[in-house]
Amino acid sequence: MILPTYGDVKAAAVRLEGFAHRTPVLTSRLWDEMYGGQTFFKAEPFQVSGSFKFRGAMNAMRARQERGQTGGGVLTFSSGNHAQAMARAGQILGVPVTVVMPNDAPEPKRRATESYGAQVVLYDKCETSREALGAELAERDQLEIIPPYDHFDIIAGQGTAAKELIEEVGPLDYLIVCVGGGGLLSGSALSAKALCPECQVIGAEPAGADDAYRTFREGTIQTCMNPQTIADGARTPYIGKLNWEIIRRDVTDIIRVEDDDLLATMAWIWQRMKVVLEPTGALAATAISSRQIPTGGKRVGVILSGGNADVASLAPAFG
Repeated sequence: MILPTYGDVKAAAVRLEGFAHRTPVLTSRLWDEMYGGQTFFKAEPFQVSGSFKFRGAMNAMRARQERGQTGGGVLTFSSGNHAQAMARAGQILGVPVTVVMPNDAPEPKRRATESYGAQVVLYDKCETSREALGAELAERDQLEIIPPYDHFDIIAGQGTAAKELIEEVGPLDYLIVCVGGGGLLSGSALSAKALCPECQVIGAEPAGADDAYRTFREGTIQTCMNPQTIADGARTPYIGKLNWEIIRRDVTDIIRVEDDDLLATMAWIWQRMKVVLEPTGALAATAISSRQIPTGGKRVGVILSGGNADVASLAPAFG
């Protein structure tokens, strides 16, 4: 199995120039007073299409072109953020994109995906799997499948967020990253281990979708079918094989956070830092606010992964 390296992350950064934003790094005096240490928040809600996913999607699409694959369309499956990212990348590059999306995906994410010109195919998670339906459609329509996380170029592209963060603020004691399928966590680990080898890389996962947590402890990939969590971006049934090989080698730990803590942290960041997050986007910060990581006196990087929030459904979190 050939795994991406930090060299591939650097190559991805070159491909993304002129396409992806170099998102801001934010700090909060009040946050640091509450939890100790110094926390640097990489704000991916300000990325193209509203999340870090654009990094991997555009890198995969550009790498595909470099390999001479300029004809035909692509297919992916996603509950929202990867869907939007692939749709926007395809729109920019003139590549038709088909997205297999669960019929209970957040409505704003589905609408955004369609607004970027992608064809959305809805399915019932209780009746079929997205991989099976995607394979059927790809064969029928001669489409190349670019999955949301278990993909060489996707992982390399996602690693550019941590690369930018560490280049801007310097070495970190901790880097905390959300984990669903493992694309962002594995890519971030590649960057962290290359740029500050002593940094402890921590994954944060919803307690109701804890397949990565159990995988890390059991040593083999575990599943979580139809997980129940407010963090829709982390409702993946299992982490990818490529991702797992990097995570098992370079990640220090994966921890679980409860939805109530997640919503409270998301609301705090909305109100005090003025950054609109979706629940998944607050997973890494919640690892700190739930006091599972001893951040006192430490330099801590947190990736706020996305801001494609369904505002109407989240209104009760603000009391």
